[in-house]
Amino acid sequence: MADRQIPKRRVMVAGVALLALSACEGFDVDLRDLGNGFDTSSAVQQLPGRPLPDDRGVISYPNYQVVVARQDDTIRGIAIRLGLDPNELARFNGIQPDTILRRDEIVALPSRVTEPSPATGAMATGPIQPLDVTAIATSALDRADAGADEVAVAPAPAVAPAPAPAAPVVRGTEPIRHQVVRGETVFSISRLYDVPVTNISEWNGLDSEFTIREGQFLLIPQGGAPAPRPAVDVTEPGAGTITPVPPSAATPLPDETPSAPLPASVAPETPDIGTGAAPAAGNARFAMPLQGAIIRGYAAGSNEGIDIAASAGANVGAADSGTVAAVTTDTSGGAIVVLKHSDGLLTVYTQMENLTVEKDESVARGQTIGQVRSGDPSFLHFEVRRGLQSLDPMGYLP
Repeated sequence: MADRQIPKRRVMVAGVALLALSACEGFDVDLRDLGNGFDTSSAVQQLPGRPLPDDRGVISYPNYQVVVARQDDTIRGIAIRLGLDPNELARFNGIQPDTILRRDEIVALPSRVTEPSPATGAMATGPIQPLDVTAIATSALDRADAGADEVAVAPAPAVAPAPAPAAPVVRGTEPIRHQVVRGETVFSISRLYDVPVTNISEWNGLDSEFTIREGQFLLIPQGGAPAPRPAVDVTEPGAGTITPVPPSAATPLPDETPSAPLPASVAPETPDIGTGAAPAAGNARFAMPLQGAIIRGYAAGSNEGIDIAASAGANVGAADSGTVAAVTTDTSGGAIVVLKHSDGLLTVYTQMENLTVEKDESVARGQTIGQVRSGDPSFLHFEVRRGLQSLDPMGYLP
């Protein structure tokens, strides 16, 4: 009787173990790695949230520690709070010691400080440990078998001493710590790690314009995946596609009736080129922001727009009427302008300077919004987006 109960006990404990693991950060509850029969690609966009810091703002991982800034925090204030050198901490993060940080902004520590513990307001002592699903599940099943054997062989003692509570361990997946270099944007970093921009923004307390600076450290949550491939119908081994029925020689093809030739007197009329009528307007969705050769084409994942060669100082026009949704700069100092248009499309213009528009300003089609920044070579980078999804601009330009 006891032997027959062991499989049931293993199933029950396995179910409990899986339910418990599903609550842990980073566990793949939909089992998308167990085969090709599940299409759960959308789940990778729902990455785990950032762990809670202790009362000092410290989040500790095995390979590094970071601090989550409070409202109106500064590098100097964080350094004093943790007993660090303010100048060293500022240099490490590429920022001045007295610059006011955004709430929830991430500050990387150049050296480890005292580990979080219940004394500092943390749930457990020490860094966040990697999640070992196999070890936890195996341990749970082994304990279940041991318990079943005890029931079958001998009764448990009437009074068992209470075991000493084990120190809690916080588990999760260590994010990648990325230091921003000159020329990078949140969009390029998002493509580099295949993690949605919104997740990077939430983990690092970025503002609504996704502003980053050279030397800044960003936490990149792990769990992104490439875009899903279209489904492919798979047949059983040896079962190919159905062979089409060949045309029958017994049933002749219908007779073809050739079209009657045009009379010799009929000829197309010669167009009148002396009237001076303007050519019909093109039906392209957007106008070219400036004229120039395209020196780099669109390639999703590596170049989310097109690069148009232009001389430094050339005027850049709005591809269509709309509203200025964002004005910011990249880490090299180049200006970025984002226009929102009536159908929800966005156009993005980078490698600019001397802007003539501001955020929330309305612009007309062709209106100058800035000038091409000098470079070697100088060019305008132009993108078309629907939300965070880039589109090939050539499908929208004349």
